[in-house]
Amino acid sequence: MAEILFYHLTQSTLEDALPGLLERSLARDWKVTIQFMSDERRDAMDSYLWVYSDDSFIGHGTERDKYPNLQPIYLTVGEENPNGSQVRFMLEGSNCTEPDNYERLVVMFDGHDEDLLAQTRQQWKSYKAKNHKLTYWQQTEDRRWEKKA
Repeated sequence: MAEILFYHLTQSTLEDALPGLLERSLARDWKVTIQFMSDERRDAMDSYLWVYSDDSFIGHGTERDKYPNLQPIYLTVGEENPNGSQVRFMLEGSNCTEPDNYERLVVMFDGHDEDLLAQTRQQWKSYKAKNHKLTYWQQTEDRRWEKKA
């Protein structure tokens, strides 16, 4: 059964927080899929991950690229998993209907968006009702993650 982690962004943007979590996943030799709600957001993150740091980049691809099965990180708006990811990041309210296909699901949400907060609470309740192991992480003032539940 998948471990499901909820990451509540309160001090930074998704663009600030996501690359560090992706780098940690890659350091564990995990393949990752990132699911977005829109092509526009996927495309913006696609561009951003190549240039987010002067010291490094995060290799990745989308369904428009050749060989999605070889990508360490796959960006999508769908539920496919062509690279055999162990970890799936669900952003902006996206949903995974087959969580047990992964070792870990990561639900990241903006704490300043009331509609998204309500939707995320419903996701929490749904996963909890199915007896998934859930943890909740919230950003501290210094942008670190603190486990709250």
